[in-house]
Amino acid sequence: MLALKLTLVPFFLLVVSMSGKWWGPAIAGWLAGLPFVAGPILFLLVLDHGPVFGAHAATLSLSAILASEAFNFAYAWTCRSRQWPLALAAGLASWLVAAIGLASMPASPAWAIAAALIAVAFGQTFLPRSNAVARIAALSRNHLLGRMFAGVALTVSVTTLAAALGAKWSGLLAVFPLLGIVLSVSSHRAHGPDFVVSLLRGMVLGRFSFAVFCLCLIFTLPRQATLLAFVEVAVLAMTVQWTTKRLAHAQHALNGKALTVPASRE
Repeated sequence: MLALKLTLVPFFLLVVSMSGKWWGPAIAGWLAGLPFVAGPILFLLVLDHGPVFGAHAATLSLSAILASEAFNFAYAWTCRSRQWPLALAAGLASWLVAAIGLASMPASPAWAIAAALIAVAFGQTFLPRSNAVARIAALSRNHLLGRMFAGVALTVSVTTLAAALGAKWSGLLAVFPLLGIVLSVSSHRAHGPDFVVSLLRGMVLGRFSFAVFCLCLIFTLPRQATLLAFVEVAVLAMTVQWTTKRLAHAQHALNGKALTVPASRE
């Protein structure tokens, strides 16, 4: 179990981080929206605490899309007039407030779906606009190692403290915007606020596959073997991600605009 905690998430992060170099930006962009961090954490939670605990955590992970969008919203607006430390502080404060609110609400699939849909609609409507095109950039070795280490730290922390945290906070922290923080701050420092805004707007494309992943886990975990349930929902999430990517390409081609490639999600 310890070996899985130390290797599972870093392996997936390595694949998605290097996919642009190995297979090109089209494949990298398609992979970017999949739950490469939250998925393995939820899998480990099920192995440790059982399918009922995992289904409960998946419910909060689904609703945590709202907390992630709260982080994106606060960072995007703050970075337009402030440097990255203040933008990061605003984003983290917004995430914490949203997470506390979600933890106090009933952990039901209906509420989780509603929270996720409200978050996506709100983000697309009220996030600032940008004409910059956020593309997947090459990673230095230090950045790649730092990303993998951050994934290990989050995985070990959530899975180790799960019994004390309970299913609610375990599910919420599984979707902590760790990579969103890394990508926002690094992009802000290197390319400026317009690039960050474009990147954060692009992340919404991955919300749909993530939502389907969590929603299906809620219903399959109590009824199927753990590995089979995760394989099924992973295939479904990839199908949804492929479909949304194709629709986005078609829409941007129709509008005569370049496609914004979303950076990898947690």
